[in-house]
Amino acid sequence: MLPIVKIAACHVSPIFLNAEKTTERALRLIDEAASNGAHLIAFPESYIPGFPIWAGTGASVDNSGLFARFVEASIYADGPEIAQIQSRCAERKVVVSLGFSERSRHSVGCLWNSNIVIGENGKVLAHHRKMCPTYWEKLIWSNGYGYGLQVCHTASAGKVGTLICGKNTNLLARHAMMAQGEQVHVACFPPAWPTKRRGRYQNRTADAVRSAAHSFEAKCFTVVSAAVLDEETKKFTVDHDPAATEELDYGTHSPHSSVHYLRR
Repeated sequence: MLPIVKIAACHVSPIFLNAEKTTERALRLIDEAASNGAHLIAFPESYIPGFPIWAGTGASVDNSGLFARFVEASIYADGPEIAQIQSRCAERKVVVSLGFSERSRHSVGCLWNSNIVIGENGKVLAHHRKMCPTYWEKLIWSNGYGYGLQVCHTASAGKVGTLICGKNTNLLARHAMMAQGEQVHVACFPPAWPTKRRGRYQNRTADAVRSAAHSFEAKCFTVVSAAVLDEETKKFTVDHDPAATEELDYGTHSPHSSVHYLRR
């Protein structure tokens, strides 16, 4: 039987390309959510240090400098940023699902699109690297693997599983979660998804459909956590490539940051 669970879905923007300040923001949000009684706190895809939206709006030949900056801003799974989140989880006795861009200690430019679940005692319960980056994400992140497809047994939030963005449409990945008796599913997403010039791909609609489908088929609760494309990030992208303006006007989730508290 799933206990009464209060969940905070953080639809928030990072401090773009600043891992230290984004971690500080995440810690403040954890404190806020815990003070409001949250048991599980879900952050968006690649929340630290932000999502590389420019890979979908411009040619890679023009973006090598941005990629270098993104590598430098990305973090290690065993680095100080994750350690701070772990410590806060243990202090506040909460479960956190956090998306981050992960660096490799064995390569200069290898990155993974990763998600980590941290338990109430501060220990890492699951560390997942997105198995196959979607579309233009392949210009940024390397392939992950299936080892991290683990449902986490938590004392306060039940059996928690997570999938990153497009993997929520991967039938085998979703089945792996269902087969482990997942009770709460966290689906994390980016702030926008440019696909074509003047395109009208709507993240909000697509994510609602796939999340509802997973809840229905897995007989579980699905929590969506999507980032917000704030003015600072948008200006950064457009300053680099003015042609990106039109694409970034479509397909965003929400114009304002917010934390939604859900109670089962």
